[in-house]
Amino acid sequence: MKQEALAIAIGVSQQTISNIENSEEVEEEVLLKIAEALEVSVEGIRNFNEETVLNIISNTFTSNDTSTLNAINIQPSFNTVDKIVELYERLLQAEKDKVALLEQLKK
Repeated sequence: MKQEALAIAIGVSQQTISNIENSEEVEEEVLLKIAEALEVSVEGIRNFNEETVLNIISNTFTSNDTSTLNAINIQPSFNTVDKIVELYERLLQAEKDKVALLEQLKK
């Protein structure tokens, strides 16, 4: 989630979220709001460690099962240009929605 979206979700400014990310400690009330907005537990935030996450991913990724083999499709059966256009259209719509929400909050 982007800082701006999180800020809107918990009712603070984007700069406040940036300051929270750079701080060593976060107030319990703010931490509870962030956890609720991210749909994770407070303990999950407190104990988050990027190295641990990467280790879990690398240790659980295997190409020995059919689900993983199916996920690694080197020759896609779709037009990649169409998918890129679709992605850009979704991103554009998300930006439009965000602007509309910010305009609504501004009022």
